[in-house]
Amino acid sequence: MMQKALIGMSGGVDSSVAALLTQQAGFQCIGATMQLFCKDSAAADCADARSVARRLGIPFEVFDYKQEFSAKVMEDFVRSYESGNTPNPCIVCNKFMKFGYLLEKALELGCSYVVTGHYARIRQCPDTGRYLLYKAVDGAKDQSYFLACLDQHQLAHSRFPLGELTKQEARAIAEANGFINARKRDSQDICFVPDG
Repeated sequence: MMQKALIGMSGGVDSSVAALLTQQAGFQCIGATMQLFCKDSAAADCADARSVARRLGIPFEVFDYKQEFSAKVMEDFVRSYESGNTPNPCIVCNKFMKFGYLLEKALELGCSYVVTGHYARIRQCPDTGRYLLYKAVDGAKDQSYFLACLDQHQLAHSRFPLGELTKQEARAIAEANGFINARKRDSQDICFVPDG
């Protein structure tokens, strides 16, 4: 029986290529965009993700997690900043949103994995059975730091197909497959802070 995977699709090139590679690896894929907060580009990003899902012939869902994102990520960011700390909302978002709420949704839908376009790698230690997080092949794009708080359950149900690629290779794959977002600019900064 074919394993199912829920692909977290942001509308960017990386998550789109991750969807393609997961499909090519023999998984039954479902594309999903998480609505996390209101921003000007949200509708366009969702449309790009939907376009790629349609091109791949996979179902596409949009899940509204704005309330959860506000409580878990944005409020934590403000509290931390006001306390004189240096918050890192991406680490919190990955732990609680992408590999928390989205993973729960994936398991509800009968999926074995959440797949994202992060540049990182997971390997299972043959001696201990523990899942280990490794840096990506592309050192300039490595995102393992942002995933370092994931626990064993989360790592066991996650896949990062871009971990073995460079960004240049990912863009080339997107171009070759006619993805609408093949040349889309990379996201930077804190996503919910206007103008960076």
